[in-house]
Amino acid sequence: MQQRIGIHLGTAGGAWKAVQRATEIGANTFQIFSSSPRMWHAPSVAPDQAEKMRAMRSQFEVGPLVIHASYLVNVCSQNQDVRQKSTLAFRGEVERALAWGAEYLVLHPGSWKGLTREEGLRLATETIATAVDGLPWQETSFQILIENTAGAEFSLGGTFEQVAELVDRLRPKAPVAVCLDTCHTFVAGYDLRGDSGYEETIQRVESTIGTAIVKVWHCNDAKAALGSKLDRHEHIGAGTLGSEPFRRLLRDLRFAHCAFIAETPMDEPDDDLRNVRILRSLASEA
Repeated sequence: MQQRIGIHLGTAGGAWKAVQRATEIGANTFQIFSSSPRMWHAPSVAPDQAEKMRAMRSQFEVGPLVIHASYLVNVCSQNQDVRQKSTLAFRGEVERALAWGAEYLVLHPGSWKGLTREEGLRLATETIATAVDGLPWQETSFQILIENTAGAEFSLGGTFEQVAELVDRLRPKAPVAVCLDTCHTFVAGYDLRGDSGYEETIQRVESTIGTAIVKVWHCNDAKAALGSKLDRHEHIGAGTLGSEPFRRLLRDLRFAHCAFIAETPMDEPDDDLRNVRILRSLASEA
């Protein structure tokens, strides 16, 4: 199977148009928001729009389609009102992902500030399970991907162990796997640079999460230092990670099944094209 390399794209004019944008910049997979990431409520997907998405993806052989959940969703919030809104909002995300025919829906687990980490894990599990209850995900290959975070003090998922624990708790209740972010990984304290640092990090992934259930890598260079816990994305090769970790990752057979999707800044009009080209170049270099 051809390696899947892409980028997060906008949905102006209709989400299905992102397929055309992807092909124009040399991507064969992509990520979108299914609605505004800053709004609690969103309209349902019109059937004709969903059909256009499926037809375009089939025509150009683009996939998987990855949707990123709203930033407002906090499935482990201590605030009951926020949790209730998050449950409804995340259920809407799953409904729209299923309507679009998306393979994956990426979720940041949220913040457990004001609680214990154990309470955060329990609430996250309950909220996600409630959100997907009764939806027809069993009839599809759709999966929710728990994304590792940058390691802020109360952020759930800042270590591979926390991601693994949440996935284990969710397995009986929801279709779940993992998305790892290179920037988050690095600023959380896992050094992907150098042969030994990279291998040590991936061995840690294997011993906690398991490389087989990592379905997507968010490929982002970092503006901040190792262990800084600052989530600031940079263009591929232009940050504190540099190009080499991406070359290793893209050529690592343990992740041959993964999609590699950039979430890099848009400082100039062609930045998405440049970052996809850089990833493709790194993947093919000897």
